[in-house]
Amino acid sequence: MEMVPSEGNQFVSKEIQNAAEEPRVLCIIQDTTCAKRVNERLTLNLPASTTLSTLYKDVAQKAGYVSGTLALVWGNTSDMEPLDHNSEMPLSDSGFEPDGKRNFLQLTDKDGEQPQIASDESGTADSSGLDDSSQERFIGPLPRDATAGCSGDYSSPSYSYSSILSKSETGYVGLVNQAMTCYLNSLLQTLFMTPEFRNALYNWEFEELEEDPVTSIPFQLQRLFVLLQTSKKRAIETTDVTRSFGWDSSEAWQQHDIQELCRVMFDALEQKWKQTEQADLINQLYQGKLKDYVRCLECGYESVRIDTYLDIPLVIRPFGVSQAYGSVEEALQAFVQPETLDGANQYFCERCKKKCDARKGLRFLHFPYLLTLQLKRFDFDYTTMHRIKLNDRMTFPEELDMSPFIDMEDEVRAAASSVKSPQTESCTDSGAENEGSCHSDQMSNDFSTDDCVDEGICLDSTGSTERVLKPKSSSQSMLNFELFSVMVHSGSAAGGHYYACIKSFSDGQWYSYNDQHVSKITQDDIRKTHGGSSGNRGYYSSAFASSTNAYMLIYRLKDPSRNAKYLTVEDFPEHIKSLVQKEKESEEQEKRQREIERNTCKIKLFCMHPVKLMMESKLEVHKDKTLREATEMAYKMMELDGVAALDCCRLVKYDEFHEYLERSYEGEEDTLMGLLLGGVKSSYMFDLLLETRRPEQVFQPYKPGEVMVKVHVVDLKSETIASPISVRAYLNQTITEFKQLIAQAAGLSAEAMRVVLERCYNDLRLLYVPNKTLKAEGFFRSNKVFVESSESTDHQVAFTDSVLWKLLDRHGNTIRLVVLLPEQSPGTLANRTLCQKVGDDAEVPLDGSNGNRKSVEAILEESTEKLKSLSLQRQQQQQQGSSNSDSQKSSDTSDFEHIESPTQEADSNSSLCIAADNRELENRTRATAGSSGGASSDPCEERSDSEVNNDRSTSSVDSDILSSSHSSDTLCNADSGPLQLANGLDSHSITSSRRSKAHEGKKETWDTAEEDSGTDSEYDDNGKSKAGSRYLYFRVEPCSQDDPALDAQKCLVVHVDKRITLAAFKQNLEPYVGVTTTQFKVFRVYANNQEFESVRLNETLSSFSDDNKITIRLGRALKKGEYRVKVYQLLVNEAEPCKFLVDTVFAKGMTVRQSKEELLPQLKEHCKLDLSIDSVRLRKKTWKNPGTVFLDYHVYEEDISISSNWEVFMEVLNEPEKMKSMSQLAVLTRRWSPATMKLGPFQEVILESSSVEELKEKLSEMSAIPLENLDFAKGRGTFPCDISVLEIHQDLDWNPKVSTLNVWPLYICDDGAVVFYRDSTEEPMELSEDERNELMKKESSRLLKTGHRVSYSPRKEKALKIYLDGGPAKDPGQD
Repeated sequence: MEMVPSEGNQFVSKEIQNAAEEPRVLCIIQDTTCAKRVNERLTLNLPASTTLSTLYKDVAQKAGYVSGTLALVWGNTSDMEPLDHNSEMPLSDSGFEPDGKRNFLQLTDKDGEQPQIASDESGTADSSGLDDSSQERFIGPLPRDATAGCSGDYSSPSYSYSSILSKSETGYVGLVNQAMTCYLNSLLQTLFMTPEFRNALYNWEFEELEEDPVTSIPFQLQRLFVLLQTSKKRAIETTDVTRSFGWDSSEAWQQHDIQELCRVMFDALEQKWKQTEQADLINQLYQGKLKDYVRCLECGYESVRIDTYLDIPLVIRPFGVSQAYGSVEEALQAFVQPETLDGANQYFCERCKKKCDARKGLRFLHFPYLLTLQLKRFDFDYTTMHRIKLNDRMTFPEELDMSPFIDMEDEVRAAASSVKSPQTESCTDSGAENEGSCHSDQMSNDFSTDDCVDEGICLDSTGSTERVLKPKSSSQSMLNFELFSVMVHSGSAAGGHYYACIKSFSDGQWYSYNDQHVSKITQDDIRKTHGGSSGNRGYYSSAFASSTNAYMLIYRLKDPSRNAKYLTVEDFPEHIKSLVQKEKESEEQEKRQREIERNTCKIKLFCMHPVKLMMESKLEVHKDKTLREATEMAYKMMELDGVAALDCCRLVKYDEFHEYLERSYEGEEDTLMGLLLGGVKSSYMFDLLLETRRPEQVFQPYKPGEVMVKVHVVDLKSETIASPISVRAYLNQTITEFKQLIAQAAGLSAEAMRVVLERCYNDLRLLYVPNKTLKAEGFFRSNKVFVESSESTDHQVAFTDSVLWKLLDRHGNTIRLVVLLPEQSPGTLANRTLCQKVGDDAEVPLDGSNGNRKSVEAILEESTEKLKSLSLQRQQQQQQGSSNSDSQKSSDTSDFEHIESPTQEADSNSSLCIAADNRELENRTRATAGSSGGASSDPCEERSDSEVNNDRSTSSVDSDILSSSHSSDTLCNADSGPLQLANGLDSHSITSSRRSKAHEGKKETWDTAEEDSGTDSEYDDNGKSKAGSRYLYFRVEPCSQDDPALDAQKCLVVHVDKRITLAAFKQNLEPYVGVTTTQFKVFRVYANNQEFESVRLNETLSSFSDDNKITIRLGRALKKGEYRVKVYQLLVNEAEPCKFLVDTVFAKGMTVRQSKEELLPQLKEHCKLDLSIDSVRLRKKTWKNPGTVFLDYHVYEEDISISSNWEVFMEVLNEPEKMKSMSQLAVLTRRWSPATMKLGPFQEVILESSSVEELKEKLSEMSAIPLENLDFAKGRGTFPCDISVLEIHQDLDWNPKVSTLNVWPLYICDDGAVVFYRDSTEEPMELSEDERNELMKKESSRLLKTGHRVSYSPRKEKALKIYLDGGPAKDPGQD
């Protein structure tokens, strides 16, 4: 072998070096089959010399399929031909790209058959990613990426549904994790593997007449156990069990403590089993007894309480001790270790009648048959104030001898005392809430108090206890317990994963039950759950220990007379046998249904219904059905019976996204759908369309490789764009051939034909190169073209200056808006002299006294004659202008914008402006066109409505007019009313982008205070444009009478070019509103019926789309430099200190005093507040907090920042204004009187500086409290800083050690801060318990009404509950 030096001066074989230097091919394979529920995405990085046959084998091995049962096709092309699986051609010669480039492939069915999932015998890993040998040795949570050993990942592993269809070779069945129900699965498997519990559950018979099986917990557990014992599945669901608990789907996402679940489930079973043979089952199996005692060390008197328990909580690490217990035996010894009560903790002895030293402790009297030990690994760290998990090592034996922990004499004495006083027994739970407590009081009360029920037993007396026979000492040998279940937790105190290690009593083998996975394990795996790490057990040892350790242990008493065996199927009771048969039939039915699902093709189906238009559904057809049978199914689904004959329908391949008919299936009516669709897949890259025809028509064949073109014929004379006709062409056809194809389909002349391709919105391309192919011009699957064929001279001018381009431009930018007029629009068009240009814009009377407003129909009818005369005048001007060669471009523009015909005049619903206005505006347009060559002199940036969308970029969702609810004929057949153009339209390139043209020659416009106020320098105070500009399309028609949601008399449908500005839009709405633009406001209505005012006059309507709603409201619109302001009244001593008054307008440059002069008349009119100007002040409002006091000489925008929708407080003064300078500070103070438990009213204090000493002096002067006795504190939260009178004395930070107010912790830097003060010598009122409770209720009620907190309550974990009545009671108010 030839050796060559490597980089590290080491010698390697030349073959290895060549392999390392060889380019690699990155393959990304998407599984599109239905063989698995979860489709995988595989990534392979292979040498370029890898053959195709090797690629197939690698993919099959990694995907878990049998080699030779799958197919690979390219994923980024329409070619569905599979790669040759027998080819020995290397990847580099098979079209694969090396050097890191991604090669996308799809794993598909082979010949219409799904890939076969590799069985365990084939040596291929199942969905868990583990082979048989690794499964036998694996323990712990399954890794997410299907690699063993990553036990730190305790998320529930994903799995494919096919993996749970076959039973594990262990013979045991797993449980599916719903989301976070691993704790439930572990407990259920433990109960199932407990013979005594399982057999007793089988012996219980469900009475269906007495209870609903869905809500019966014992029945659902019984059914689950039957499935675990007899099912052939790998894993089964637990949803029926959790449904019987009364849980909904949200409970599956709540992880709980497994010990808590055990207690709650046992309680629920006891409730359900009342008055049955199983009523005492839980106590017989799991209940033990212990004695909680206190013994006097002087006289020997012992106070005893007998308790029962279901589990024993064992402390891992005692509180305050750094050393953890090393074993379960050590923890048990500490559990029964007594403590001495001495010193201050002495016990009052009933016999000695005094406090004496005593010994307090616990003693076991009786151990249950099934002994449950909880290792308390969850604790609370008082240093970090967080819950922690203790991962210290704690060993536990396989056999546990409990005889050292029980006193047989005590057991005899307890038996006697229980006969004497049975009422002293109580069952004590060791719930999770007790974790972290000291072991001595975990299961007992504090017997130093007199609250408990005690029973005195004199140890030196010889009473009835002597008459009870003592058991033989051999009975102690009966206390040997064998371990059979270890419930393991992996993770932290914040969350983790549970699984169970359980020993089968039938064969003595240990198994790991990890949700749906069951595998064999060994004693070494059990020892790994002891936790901890090697080395000493120091305080921080658990921080570096494994987080996977035992949490609950269950032992069974070794007693041959009681130890039961699992019931076999043959020994089942009759009712269980019938249940087994029923479940078997259900499983078979599910299997058959699943097989049908595996062989069913599910594909999206569309149909152009002759009556119902486009319909959509999903076609589910078996792969062995023929195309003819599938067509019949689709025919019935789309309800075509009686509408079209079956032989007039066919299924074709369809691309919904591009609206493209890919191909038809002539002659393949008997082909199987599995072959036709390329197999059964979870999703298809195409759809099916059920196409219909009339009886006299013939279906057109659609061949693969064709492209579909929607052709719109344009008529320049009538300015109409016809509905599309579909033409199919090939990408290699030339433009000349394409024109001949269109001429044949549309009946047009190919010689004079102009074809315009709309590649995307705002992109029109004139196809003028005869020999260029469609592919070179940018045609794709589905295309849209406009064609025009006439003898006019319009084709002689540049395309962007032609009438055709302008008509298409208008067609692409016109939107349909629904405008809602105000309830009563004052004035009428007849009585308002709009044609008269008034310099000061005299306002129209708002009372409507000049006449009743005419309807929309009347206005439109009245306007017809005016438009006719206007049309004649325009035509005369156009003829005069056309004779002047210098203004040819201008006349062309005029020709386009004002083409009219008698038909159009009769049908037109154009906007109504009076003739004089139109002539003046038209002359301005002509002058502008002549000087600028048709370009706009007043371009303005398109921008979304700023009140809702802060994105300043052009945000138009471009709507196709033809697909909207109105027809293009109607849109394009009407007159173009005069409207201001917001952007230029001049361009000399043949390929014209409307978007790029819209931005040509733009003036940058930024959001300024002027824009926020709704004005721009290009408009005068009334919103009229200062400069001449073009006008865009604007047409009005009344609303349809058929829409019940709209009042046709108060609603307009406006067709308008969305490039129009808001100012021009308002100007054209004047005749319909009945007032000038300055007297009404425009509100945009959103989907949730919220309305936002549009105030930026220079903003276009480009953010609007078809059928958007606009509401017109009467009221003065904002002028330049004006801001709308909401005024609230500040009432510091009222329950609701913030009260809305009016909406008003403030202007830039106005002083505060001037704004008050304008505000006071409005307050008098609307709020009945008659105030003088010197008795009110304005101040800043920040939510509910009062802020800076505005002085009369302050100027808005100079001294006070102002913005749109601003809010201010108006405050009524009881005395002359004391605030004269910005250097002063206004503080709101409130006295707290501890002696009366009351708070005084707010009083304002004006400070000349930020000195604490000045504040205290002012407070002392105001309250007569001596300066040395005055305490103060800053209020917390929002105004009025409410706080309970029971908390204020202790909770506030009284007398902070600072000399100025503007430093921490006060930070009083602005007016409006709240300061509480008190007399330090005043003692708080002494309250009885009843008085305190009564006061607490009053304060809680008061603070809840004001919306302030009563006390802090941290978020609590959701309690685990099992509902015996089928579910929690719902609050009717929630609905």
